[in-house]
Amino acid sequence: MNLSRRLSYRRGEEDTVADRSAGDGRKAGAVTGAESTAEIGRRVLKLRTERGFTQRMLAEPAYTAAYVSTLEAGKVRPSEAALRHLAERLGVSYEELTTGRSPHDATRLRAALTDARRALATGAAEDAAGLFEEVRDEAERLGFAEERASALLGLGDCALETGDLTVARDHFEAVERLLSGEPLPRRVPAIRGRAVAHLLAGELRYSCYLLESAIDELNASGLHDPYALLLLYTAAIAPYMDMGAHARAVRAAELALALAPSVDDPGLIARMHRGVARTLIAEGRTAEADASLAKAQELYEQLRIHTDLAHCHWMRGYVHAQDGNLERAERELRTARDMLASKRAALFTVQVEVELADVLRRRGRTAEAEALLLPLLAHSPAAGTAPAPGGTDTTSAPGGTDTTAAPSGTHTTAAPGGTNTAAYEAGLTADRGAVHAGGAHRLLGLIADERGDAEAAEEHYCAALSLLERTGAAGDLADLCRLLGDLLRREGRLEAAMDAYRTGLGHRAAPGTTTLGPAPAEPPM
Repeated sequence: MNLSRRLSYRRGEEDTVADRSAGDGRKAGAVTGAESTAEIGRRVLKLRTERGFTQRMLAEPAYTAAYVSTLEAGKVRPSEAALRHLAERLGVSYEELTTGRSPHDATRLRAALTDARRALATGAAEDAAGLFEEVRDEAERLGFAEERASALLGLGDCALETGDLTVARDHFEAVERLLSGEPLPRRVPAIRGRAVAHLLAGELRYSCYLLESAIDELNASGLHDPYALLLLYTAAIAPYMDMGAHARAVRAAELALALAPSVDDPGLIARMHRGVARTLIAEGRTAEADASLAKAQELYEQLRIHTDLAHCHWMRGYVHAQDGNLERAERELRTARDMLASKRAALFTVQVEVELADVLRRRGRTAEAEALLLPLLAHSPAAGTAPAPGGTDTTSAPGGTDTTAAPSGTHTTAAPGGTNTAAYEAGLTADRGAVHAGGAHRLLGLIADERGDAEAAEEHYCAALSLLERTGAAGDLADLCRLLGDLLRREGRLEAAMDAYRTGLGHRAAPGTTTLGPAPAEPPM
């Protein structure tokens, strides 16, 4: 059902755009300008006619029929006293008479937002987006800035879910503009959303910059809002880990755990446990990481948050893979992949496919792994070619296609049976899932290396190097340089191998540090 029908308790159908938007910037009910005067006149006429009142019945005892006639014609600007008298006689609120908004509209909009959030929680991102769009449009028509901002935030979250990162950033930026005059904690969810969009695009440093700037501003201004800080610290863990800034990631996790008791939001607490698990994995504390993920999974199951539950299975698969339990890892990753694919969460689906392919390769099933990986890169635009250390250069084909997507005669295959073809149409590129795109090339390089195809292996390693250097994923870069150096050394290209090793050592020179500035200020705990 159309939202405008569900929100049918409206009395001023002819309100103009100028009057509807008045609620965003002026006192409710103030009458300013000839257009607003005319609007109120038309509204009074409509309400009076609906109730069967004559102008005299409406006017008495305080005013005359002639005054009401002049007002309805838009030829007189009514005073607040006159408006309150007319509102009482017509049986509506003063605000409804002056703005055309029913006092029930905000309540109904919030109920519609709840329905949209519930749809998103079940993984139905496209359905949720339709509901959020209806709320956004109706809130804009009625002049409700807060509900409009909430709808835009929801649309940004839906776009993240479906992998439409540019659309997501646009929605989050619109929220920040709409709330520009509000205190920073009100804008933090949009800042966090924009940072996640940049993270998924492979822009790790900028993601960190957004989050750390907000943390610094909150703490410097004394706005130690626990919810806002927990949201920011939890979001910062992933880019810190991908950049190799493990010390910062661990500290962000510690602060998040300290803030958690002050926050009454099970969904955010579950997200925090997922983030903390990443730092525990990096420290080799896999049992504790799995326990943290179990807590998150329990909360998501209680809340019936489908996509985040899939993320828990994804991370538990990663934990089991790190622990060497490849059978359990494969089971968890397949569960995550199927859950995400069923809800058309395209970008997340292909990211899980990369990690599943790694497990399959480690289990000796390289053909299956390759069949998963090649379609993900088949339509990948050039990542910006990077020469291999020692002068080897990978170049892009004319028209922007990337020759490294299928090097040395390899061919792309159809998406494996039972998977979501939409995910494969989306694929991984330099601007969309760049870290996992680099991981896919790394795995294909390993597979090619293991079967003795040194040329294909080198091309894949160089493609991965180009992608990961863009993102600044230091830990992955160091390992990749080691693999490339070993390959070049076996080929007798010692000078190029030494260049590769030196590049890798550069990324490992200062563990826990990055090109980021000083760590953000911390709140008083």
